[in-house]
Amino acid sequence: MTGSVRLVVDTATRIDVGERRVTPASGGMAGYDYLIYAFGSGSARPGVPGGADFAYSAATSEEVQRLRPVLEAAPATAPVTLAGAGMLGIEIAVEQAEAGRPVTLVSGGVLGPYLHPRVRRSVARPARIGVSVLDGPGATVTAARRYAVTLGDGRELPRAVTIWTTVFGVPDLATRSGLSADATGRLLTDETLTSVDDERVIAAGDLAAPSSVPLRMSCQAANPLGAHAADTVLARIAGDRPALIEVGFFGLCVSLGQRTGTVQLAAKDDTANRFSTGGRLSGKVKESSYTGLLEHLAHEARTPGWYSWKFKDFRRRQRLRTEDGAAHAPR
Repeated sequence: MTGSVRLVVDTATRIDVGERRVTPASGGMAGYDYLIYAFGSGSARPGVPGGADFAYSAATSEEVQRLRPVLEAAPATAPVTLAGAGMLGIEIAVEQAEAGRPVTLVSGGVLGPYLHPRVRRSVARPARIGVSVLDGPGATVTAARRYAVTLGDGRELPRAVTIWTTVFGVPDLATRSGLSADATGRLLTDETLTSVDDERVIAAGDLAAPSSVPLRMSCQAANPLGAHAADTVLARIAGDRPALIEVGFFGLCVSLGQRTGTVQLAAKDDTANRFSTGGRLSGKVKESSYTGLLEHLAHEARTPGWYSWKFKDFRRRQRLRTEDGAAHAPR
């Protein structure tokens, strides 16, 4: 059996599930028998006064390309402020500090909310990351101006560049197309990743909300969900019963500069525990996560069905069954 691929580089503006077609922004129609909904995630727009004009996101390649010349144009010792202390905020902050810039990381709560408190204390040592961390109830950016930001407790911080890393978002295409979505905009699916509205629409990655309980936005979830979405489509074409997802986690990796990092270990249900590794070994583990992802994609392209995920949370279905009294079986 052979097939072909037609690449269309465009923006989808609407999905018509009744007619089974997608409307591109440039016009025309793209029909489908099955649709895999896999746009991924990006930065949510800064929702504070001045944020859209004076704060720069850095979650996508396009956003980084916009930010890079701004940083290059700023004096080498100009202060940089980051709003948001998740993993992306921590990594960018430490890299800028390594470049010699004075960096302030405004956490909006606590540094690295995912991290176990013991691991967080280790990561947050100023001598380790070279960054000034502001945390606590008042440590939120409430307004951005060209040369300063205002915090929730009234303080003002001088800055040359403000980088916004607080919240990820997903496109609103599902909602605009009349498909059921959660409050964030993720497509609601069953445990096979099939839309609750139409069995020919299958979701994968950050914008899938299986059983209204989405998995953490990460490559650990996106990689196996992508493979599973393909398996679900193939099962439906063959008239077979699609399998339920079985995705588990091993933890989280965070770079702390060019050479070191921290690996936060976790249970397969994504609950962080007190164990971690650090130093150059963890930096190598973080680096290998990028190369490993590309290797997985290459292997899957050469040998479809090759990819499998060893970390499986078999307790997910049990938890869902306990929550609503019924298993989320495939349609």
